[in-house]
Amino acid sequence: MSPPPAVRCSALTVAYTHEPVLCDVDLTVQADEVVAVLGPSGSGKSTLLGCVAGFVPPRGGEVHLAGRMVASSNRSVPPESRDVAVVFQQYALWPHLSAVDTVAYPLRRRGVAAAEAHRQATELLERMGIAGLAARRPAELSGGQQQRVGLARALARAASVYLFDEPTAHLDTALRSALQEEMTERRRTGGAAALYATHDSGEALAVADRVALLRAGRLVQVGTPTQVYEQPVDLWAARLTGPASVLTVPAEAVGDDKVVLTLGEETIRIDGGRAAGATGEAGTVLVRPEWAELGGPLPGTVRQTWYRGPHTDYRLDTPAGGIDVRHAGAPTARRGERVTWSLHRAWAIAGAPGGS
Repeated sequence: MSPPPAVRCSALTVAYTHEPVLCDVDLTVQADEVVAVLGPSGSGKSTLLGCVAGFVPPRGGEVHLAGRMVASSNRSVPPESRDVAVVFQQYALWPHLSAVDTVAYPLRRRGVAAAEAHRQATELLERMGIAGLAARRPAELSGGQQQRVGLARALARAASVYLFDEPTAHLDTALRSALQEEMTERRRTGGAAALYATHDSGEALAVADRVALLRAGRLVQVGTPTQVYEQPVDLWAARLTGPASVLTVPAEAVGDDKVVLTLGEETIRIDGGRAAGATGEAGTVLVRPEWAELGGPLPGTVRQTWYRGPHTDYRLDTPAGGIDVRHAGAPTARRGERVTWSLHRAWAIAGAPGGS
């Protein structure tokens, strides 16, 4: 018999006033799985994590941890009795403790001897890049440094479930990548599960085994990073998960993995498919920048270029509408220049191009 999920939210509903913040959320996180909760500000990400942690009581539904019900509309197990570690958006560091003592605290709570707890805490701070600040208290640390201390404290907790609320929001790109690797490695080594709330699509796709898209308190789509990126359920989900162009062309899905598109005088058969609700005559077709490239049978005119280092992004005007095309290397075409381009993947979605 398979073990119960590390986290299971069933019909979870939260409302602070009359307006619900979460609406009938059904979500599971298996042991040794990271589920990223991706959504804009105000979508309910922090509230969802607060419910699982025990800081926010639900109005309806239930929360289970490892098969044990810890929250419902009439019952709530206190946070300290839930085997979870939380990285808060607001850091929540103890003002009287130094950085190393803050990180050592959960180790001491687990019965680790003082000297060993100090050693492990120093090691964690070193991996966070702030070992030299071990003796400082929160008031002597910048916001980013405080966030790293909070991360180290949570990782020292060795919990069954980690709850990360925008854990890298104030960190630079290099440190963000290093911390993502550290969190992923520690979670996999310890067999823990994690709920990872973020508004950064690149971060969600990089760290998660599955991604849950949250809009105004409701789950819109849950799937692997590949599924939510390549097969979004609608235009809102597409734009949340990355750059996307929308073409208005006659389109017909062929089976489950092919699309036939007519662009001007050209008809092409390419990889792709269509979301539920997209009809055979749907004219709303999603294209990611890397699904197209310069050179090929289709005509266009360069409207704008952006050099990104490894590649250049072009915005083209075409008979089917504007499209973003990604090409390796430095710019080879200038604004106003006529070019040709090709398309090797597309995804038909329901709704008008201007929809949300």
